[in-house]
Amino acid sequence: MGRLIEKTIGGINISGFSLAGEETVVAAPEYNVCFDVGRAPREIISIDSVCLSHGHMDHAAGIAYYLSQRCFIGAAPGRVIVPRLLVDPLHRLMDVWASIEGHYSPADIVGVVSLQDVEIRRNLVVRPFAVNHGGDALGFTLIEIRHKLKEEFHGKTGPQLVELKQKGVTIEDRVEMPLLTYTGDTAVGRFLEHDFVRDSKVVVVECTFFEQDHDIRARAGRHIHVDDFPKVLAAIPNAQIVIMHLTRRTDLRFAKTVLADKVRGDDLNRITFLMERPPRSGSRRNR
Repeated sequence: MGRLIEKTIGGINISGFSLAGEETVVAAPEYNVCFDVGRAPREIISIDSVCLSHGHMDHAAGIAYYLSQRCFIGAAPGRVIVPRLLVDPLHRLMDVWASIEGHYSPADIVGVVSLQDVEIRRNLVVRPFAVNHGGDALGFTLIEIRHKLKEEFHGKTGPQLVELKQKGVTIEDRVEMPLLTYTGDTAVGRFLEHDFVRDSKVVVVECTFFEQDHDIRARAGRHIHVDDFPKVLAAIPNAQIVIMHLTRRTDLRFAKTVLADKVRGDDLNRITFLMERPPRSGSRRNR
């Protein structure tokens, strides 16, 4: 069994692994994008674009290995979309590794700021947004772009529409379809007010602390405590929610029990824990 846990949530395939302080990596393979790299597990090496939320080791340690392995297998240089302040440090990191290995691994390092879209492929962009984790930390939303014919041009023939376009008339509206939001590490913050976050099909959000006496630790580290989760659900009323970034000390059964005391009904039914593996076929639970 691979180390990454695979799930299909809201029609979107997700592969990931997340333990706070150890490793966090979440991939959306069908969209050819990965959020954070953890230790760069082999499953993400073929993915062309990595969005790095911030520079903490458990989220970013595998960057050099990811870029090196792409070079090793003859793939195009990996593209790493990062907070702008991390561009120079990452170039220096790759220079150090070049001196250690004796050769340079090419890298396409793209520095971004909040709300600066980056095209992943035609009609698909990733939009970074500032989160509440200090420094230059970012979350990311994957957005599909569609083009819808303006209502006033309904009934026009194909040639008529072509003629209008040749005259410079805008005949279509640009429609954004938010697919997947990844918050990275963050406390609750104003990023929850963004429409593209609220309207995402799936939101992968951290919730690091579940013990009641750890609320001060959550505030100090700018992480989400389970007591904050009703605010998250109220701000994102319709999305499927995937919780990540539990610590190793937090038993998953305990976390689910605590969450069930804070969240009720339909809200509880739309929450999934990233690190909960689906039962194997033929297992006692499945039978």
